[in-house]
Amino acid sequence: MKITSIDTILNSEYPGLIWVQIHTDKGITGLGETAFGVEAVEALIHHEMAPYLIGKDPLHIDAHWTNLRNSTRADLTPSAEMRAISAIDVALWDIFGQETGQPIHQLLGGPSRERVMIYNTCAGYRHGVRRSEAGEDYTASSGDTVLNLSGNIGQVGDEGPYEDMRAFLNNADDLAESLLSEGITAMKIWPFDQFYEESDGQRISLENLKKGLEPFDKIRKRVGNKIQIAAEMNSLWSTPAILRIAHALEDYDLMWIEDAIPMNNMDALADFRSKVNIPICASETIATREAFREMFERRATDICMLDVTWCGGISEAKKIATMAESYKLPAAPHDCTGPVTLMAGVHLAINLPNAFIQETVRAYNSGWYPTIVDRMPDIEFGEVAAPTEPGLGMALRPEVFTDPRTTLRKSDAKTIA
Repeated sequence: MKITSIDTILNSEYPGLIWVQIHTDKGITGLGETAFGVEAVEALIHHEMAPYLIGKDPLHIDAHWTNLRNSTRADLTPSAEMRAISAIDVALWDIFGQETGQPIHQLLGGPSRERVMIYNTCAGYRHGVRRSEAGEDYTASSGDTVLNLSGNIGQVGDEGPYEDMRAFLNNADDLAESLLSEGITAMKIWPFDQFYEESDGQRISLENLKKGLEPFDKIRKRVGNKIQIAAEMNSLWSTPAILRIAHALEDYDLMWIEDAIPMNNMDALADFRSKVNIPICASETIATREAFREMFERRATDICMLDVTWCGGISEAKKIATMAESYKLPAAPHDCTGPVTLMAGVHLAINLPNAFIQETVRAYNSGWYPTIVDRMPDIEFGEVAAPTEPGLGMALRPEVFTDPRTTLRKSDAKTIA
């Protein structure tokens, strides 16, 4: 089997996403994805990577990963080079699964479990990679959210009942009850981000600290410890500021505090961890086993979070998670970006002996993800089931290619000659 061509697919409705299709002479097409910096990723794939890959056997996955990393000098962050490699790697694993008739988790060594616990990242429909409507504002204000007849938090005029970002800023207690009604027993929120610009993250006032604590307080008062809460910090804060926030959060028995500081100083992260009585989670913002090794050796995290389509693909994610297992650390695949990332993370989590939990966004899973792909992971009662179809088990819908907002670029033997 040989690679015959590589497509990249962009759609202006999702300006932060890029999909990759790798075609073979056996008629098998593999699907990959990554997010952000998509124009740079597209250029790298067609100018640097396609000339190497076309004509090669797609099943030589490790060799291709190493050659692409060496040729592009990809570093230890989710750079454009590493994101491009990640998307290609996922597509190659998809081909491998289709060729052998096996789901990817079986090729990784088989399932360690049949279902994996999920948590809900409390984003709305247009958070992240989707293009926002003009004037859209996610800041907290009274009256932003309502409780609709189905019992879920809803935003009047939005695309569905799950405007969970507005909900956690305004009605976190109702949001927690809504999640529990669907069997979801863990959630992630980031109420302190709204105060970052006041000091560029260098300090937080007592007034804003108390405002940021309000959602956690509402949740615990309404549902007690029935739901686990993770606090996302998005690497925005200086060490003194985040220590003040973290110490104030210690009373709420959190599942973890995530990306507390920028992930470019593992000594600082380890020092932070030693001073806080909350599990530390890190980080989808780093890539490759070398960067994670440094974090593990410095005892800088309690939970290994990785993003399959940023850290180096399924190949590298498996290596990172296995290394985490040797440090007795659980792994938690990240997804707040796209449906292929979610499905790849689910395959990984089903396989990993040390899988902890899989990130999901119910606004995405019930909203725009199913308009992009023909099959979604089976999520029910707070768990996601092992996929059963060969490869990833999903493909882009035909409507993606007929959408006038879609642009497709192809590399094949003629274009690279």
